[in-house]
Amino acid sequence: MSRSPRIRKRTLVAALLAIVLVWVLYDQLLNEPERVDADLASLHLSFTEHTEPVWTVVFSPDTSLLASSGIDPVVNIWRRETGEIVARLPHPDGVPAVAFSPDGTKVATGSYDGNVRLWRASDGELIETFPGHEGTIWCLTFSPDGNSIASGGLDKVVRLWNTTSGEMKPLTGHGDDIWSVAFSPDGKLLASSGEDKTIKIWNIDSGQMIEELTDHSQAVLSVAFSPDGTLLASGSDDKSTRIWRVDNWTSVRTLRRESECVYGVAFSPDGRTLISGSRDKKVIGEILQYHWGYNGPFNGVTLRVWNVEDGELIQTLSHHTDGVSSVAYSSDGNWIATASSDKTVDVWRISK
Repeated sequence: MSRSPRIRKRTLVAALLAIVLVWVLYDQLLNEPERVDADLASLHLSFTEHTEPVWTVVFSPDTSLLASSGIDPVVNIWRRETGEIVARLPHPDGVPAVAFSPDGTKVATGSYDGNVRLWRASDGELIETFPGHEGTIWCLTFSPDGNSIASGGLDKVVRLWNTTSGEMKPLTGHGDDIWSVAFSPDGKLLASSGEDKTIKIWNIDSGQMIEELTDHSQAVLSVAFSPDGTLLASGSDDKSTRIWRVDNWTSVRTLRRESECVYGVAFSPDGRTLISGSRDKKVIGEILQYHWGYNGPFNGVTLRVWNVEDGELIQTLSHHTDGVSSVAYSSDGNWIATASSDKTVDVWRISK
């Protein structure tokens, strides 16, 4: 009788190990993400100057430069062609958000310290600091005319900043962290998304929320308008990318071939393709990487290129050894940039 509890304990342990084994086998053999090999995009260079995970990457309007930022307390501005750093923007803490102004002369940054900062792009000179957020700024973007910056973060408030006067207008309505903001091409609308699983559409002139999109079942991590302003794309923790019609705010297509959350989405300049960045590493790959630093064939798909019209998956890319947190198309449509938790930024050349 005294051995019975031990037997039961061993049986329980054996059952748990069997469950784990079945889960790993399913993840490795049956849950394989779809892979599409094509020659649309090829790797140009990897930028390796960051010392911590990189959260955001953006192209300058003329596509010659990129700005990247993340957990390390610096924004790097560097040449797309060579990876040469042309300016470093020092911060007191991590910098989740960075954006170029539409004319390329300024860079805006959002930091853990709750400050929006405006810098001169040519030499990295600090122009202005806009305090006002309570806690981390997760996202920001310039308006198309460059006169405003929209930012959002931990304090659940979207803030609109006048870049000349510093005047700020708050947009309240989110119930949790705000992860992404995007202006429509005409500058009349702003989309914001967050941990509360919603996308909110704001009228810039009135500051009023005019629509709320609630089809996602988990946090909405990224939003982007198409270049002609007719569509909105969103990426979510619910492992889907959605495309919405702006004229009636209906979801017209759901892309569900990701096997993990979708961190970033971006339209090509001609609006014909959409890229999505995600975290697709499998169980064994995660265990080996985080415990032994292994970067090998268990890495999953981290970047997908989609046909917007029919939702066809055009190409998948797996160069990063960890999740892709940010994606960007160059304005000329010739380049894609991806920022990753593996501390690198990849630049991809688009074949015509």
